[in-house]
Amino acid sequence: MNKTKITQRLDCEPNGIAEAGAILRNGGLLAFPTETVYGLGGDATNGLAVAKIYDAKGRPSFNPLIIHVNSFEQAREIAYFNENALVLANAFWPGPLTIVLPRRSDCTVNELALAGLDSIAIRIPSSLVARSIILAAGRPIAAPSANRSGRLSPTRFEDVLEDLDGLIDGIVTGDVAEIGLESTIVSCLATQTVLLRPGGVPREAIEKELGQKLVNPTSASGTGDAPLAPGMLLSHYAPKASVRLDATEVNPGEAVLLFGSNEIKGTENSLFTINLSPTGDLREAAANLFSGLRKLDASGMDVIAVSPIPEIGLGEAINDRLRRAAAPRD
Repeated sequence: MNKTKITQRLDCEPNGIAEAGAILRNGGLLAFPTETVYGLGGDATNGLAVAKIYDAKGRPSFNPLIIHVNSFEQAREIAYFNENALVLANAFWPGPLTIVLPRRSDCTVNELALAGLDSIAIRIPSSLVARSIILAAGRPIAAPSANRSGRLSPTRFEDVLEDLDGLIDGIVTGDVAEIGLESTIVSCLATQTVLLRPGGVPREAIEKELGQKLVNPTSASGTGDAPLAPGMLLSHYAPKASVRLDATEVNPGEAVLLFGSNEIKGTENSLFTINLSPTGDLREAAANLFSGLRKLDASGMDVIAVSPIPEIGLGEAINDRLRRAAAPRD
């Protein structure tokens, strides 16, 4: 990705916070301090903004992103909480704990940020600056660590600029991250609470609040169906229909997923066709990928024929997800 932007430096004063919120509302990317590490934020409800996050990070595949909110009320607007989740939220929020929960049916977070899953990873940062930015944006914010994929997570704004200067719209130049370690991630999707990633909240503290041991992913029942979570790749969304990649011709009874001007012979005879990006924009295609697959899957067709998508930039991640969706299933 070429460094073509001028990355705006913003301070933590009210005017800087207001401008940071405006960048996020307008679909831009903003690096900002939290108590764990610096986050790379984008509007979680905007698919194009989420696609920009993956693009800026050079993220190799569409792993789900942690969704940051500024209040428990905002969290309950997008996820369902069971008893264990409520205990943990009351004990550790705001703070460095991410809870994976069932997303609400009316959840406004874009599917790309969730990797097409029905679960959602949420946290409320204890950093007042971070919460003020989220409040100023007026919507949930997807925010992985503000670094290029594979690089060390940044704890200072200088670290962020070393990786992302010229790739993002703005950075809030706050203090050094207090904890300097990513958040702990636990899954509260069932009666068992599963530790998906150790982090800023120790296992022992969580177990004390719950009054029970955390389960490790390898020993949890139903692991094969466990959610994909940040830092813990466990499973992948796959439609009920089979997926046929690099199609050049449509067979009778197939739905069609197109990209750009790629033509598939016989497309005009398909009752269900979606083009991820008529202009061939890989960001737009990424933003529409999971919703497009779901819509075609809901058509009732047995097969989804997919036109070729270039293996460059975000195309690599799009093809990675499509190959997983097309993989043989038991």
